[in-house]
Amino acid sequence: MKAHVLIVEDEPVTRAKLAAYLTADGFQVSEAGDARDMKSILARSVPDVVLLDINLPDESGLILARELRARSSVGIILVTARQDETDRIVGLEIGADDYITKPFNPRELAVRVRNLQRRVAPTMAAERSASGLYVFAGWRLDCDARQLLSPTGENVRLTRGEFDVLAALARNAGRALTRDQLLDLTQHDGEAVIDRTIDVLVGRLRRKIEQDSRHPSVILTVHGIGYRLVAG
Repeated sequence: MKAHVLIVEDEPVTRAKLAAYLTADGFQVSEAGDARDMKSILARSVPDVVLLDINLPDESGLILARELRARSSVGIILVTARQDETDRIVGLEIGADDYITKPFNPRELAVRVRNLQRRVAPTMAAERSASGLYVFAGWRLDCDARQLLSPTGENVRLTRGEFDVLAALARNAGRALTRDQLLDLTQHDGEAVIDRTIDVLVGRLRRKIEQDSRHPSVILTVHGIGYRLVAG
């Protein structure tokens, strides 16, 4: 799965160049030009790393970093054109993981992003699971909101049965589940469900999730057992 990076930068040219570089380097990138855009993106999904400009037009990046750290272990790299050492110290004190000053080498920044993402990955995975959010192959499944977002942020509509099967697989990502186990995890009171129903629901999910439903790479068939969702 691609690491998700949110760039919060009010200068459009700088933001576009950085987004293009990180995308070419293999990251999934979201862009925000101000605090309002940043909060809108965070309401839909939680990135792995946030590149946060301190000098935004509507709110201080330092305040945003403090608010973000209070509720998440997401990686935070502060970015600024100022050379003021006080900003750097304050930023690190309020919970930022790193700090870089403009102009910077994009390659160096990409390395910092990747190293930070690797460090926060285990904690972020635990936080997402605890909050009912599961991430796999770029997809984001929010069990509390009963919402599935594609890697491009599109809301994909699922029936109740499709959602329940996907949620059961996501909670056990990397593990093979038998059809009987999936029935137990998804059956509702008063419903008569057979194991063939699981096959039908998996088929529907593959048509919605897989790039090629005939050659699935997300929901895998484990011959003689059942199905497994790719982990991470």
